[in-house]
Amino acid sequence: MSERDAYILAGPTASGKSAIAAALAREMGAWVLSADSMLVYRGMDIGTAKPSAAERAELHMGGVDVVTPAEEFSSGAWLRAAAEWARTVPSGVPIVIVGGTGLYFSALLRGLDRRWENPPPEYPVIRIDRAEVRRRIAERLDGMFMEGLEEERRRLHAEYPVWSRTASLAIGYREGDDRAKIQTRTCQLAKRQDTWFRHQATAIYVEPTVESVRSCWRARGPWKVRFGTGADLV
Repeated sequence: MSERDAYILAGPTASGKSAIAAALAREMGAWVLSADSMLVYRGMDIGTAKPSAAERAELHMGGVDVVTPAEEFSSGAWLRAAAEWARTVPSGVPIVIVGGTGLYFSALLRGLDRRWENPPPEYPVIRIDRAEVRRRIAERLDGMFMEGLEEERRRLHAEYPVWSRTASLAIGYREGDDRAKIQTRTCQLAKRQDTWFRHQATAIYVEPTVESVRSCWRARGPWKVRFGTGADLV
């Protein structure tokens, strides 16, 4: 197990966290670790708003394209993947961890199957009006359909006829999903994520701007993060 300094940013889907984290990572020369439970699936690109291959390479992004949709995935698997990725990060290179899967942050900062102490771990969470999130989701969904979400869904189901339980939770990939259903389910996801961060984290709320997050990181960061396997962190 190794301990590294890391800068953390969490928030609900469509809050702008990924773009903010990417901008700050470029400023810092940092490598980026995704804490998103759907970016781990190879081929789920459009429907998960996955960063482009060029951006992933530029930011040396970890936690992305780890398994196929046919494979189960868990918090423990993510911890192991994160630890493997962290070993490749050169000493002295900053790490940025960004995502919307609260369970991954808790597993990383508290460990698995450990009695969680109070208060929950403290880290920055984007605070954004829900009406604005709904607007952004609708706008992003328009772009996804234009980019070929339906074609991507058909291709993936042809390549992987049987999906794992966890992959099947992905929004936008169920057969018969139409735009209205995807919109509703994505808004519900954003609400659940917001609820998680309010109750399962000691949220340091920040505005959805580069300046607000930069100020928070300078004042409160970096966080000490122990990268190890799931067994190590029990």
